[in-house]
Amino acid sequence: MSMRRADFAAIAQWISPNSQVLDLGCGDGSFLEYLQKQKPVHAYGVEIDDARVLSCVQKGLNVIQQNLEGGLALFENNSFDTVVLSQTLQTIHETEKILSEVVRVGKESIVSFPNFGHWSHRFAVGLGRMPVSKSLPYQWYNTPNVRVLTVADFEKLASSLGLKVLDQCILHEGRQVTLMPNLFGSLALFRIRRA
Repeated sequence: MSMRRADFAAIAQWISPNSQVLDLGCGDGSFLEYLQKQKPVHAYGVEIDDARVLSCVQKGLNVIQQNLEGGLALFENNSFDTVVLSQTLQTIHETEKILSEVVRVGKESIVSFPNFGHWSHRFAVGLGRMPVSKSLPYQWYNTPNVRVLTVADFEKLASSLGLKVLDQCILHEGRQVTLMPNLFGSLALFRIRRA
């Protein structure tokens, strides 16, 4: 059972009551369950893992079993008020494609990811090792992450894809970081849409 993550409350504050929400890579449904307890929403999840899909179903959540790498052709343009891609971006091979799909399907989108630019990660790399931390808890050889990125990397990619950043929240251990967030924040959240 997944524990409540620090980003749940930050993401939930950007979601309007009674809106249509799609959570991509929804895992065991912990965020959707949290969101539905916080406010009334029409929530749907997409997940590939059999056990996690079953967990969602057992929680009474609407879930579709699908691999995100194939895109979101199943969904029409602007079919959701908000599409959430929470701590999943770094596990996707075709990053540009999924971001383009996320903002196509959602009127607004929320993307969160572990910030590889955090000082502890930089320090570990400086010592010649891949970092292991709360936000990047795996060893290099068993990580589900196919890439790592920083706050600055995401901002540049969003700009190159013509995405508008509506808001951002950079966290470390559940608290918002405003001073040098790319250095002191371990988890980045961005609210975006097509420009």
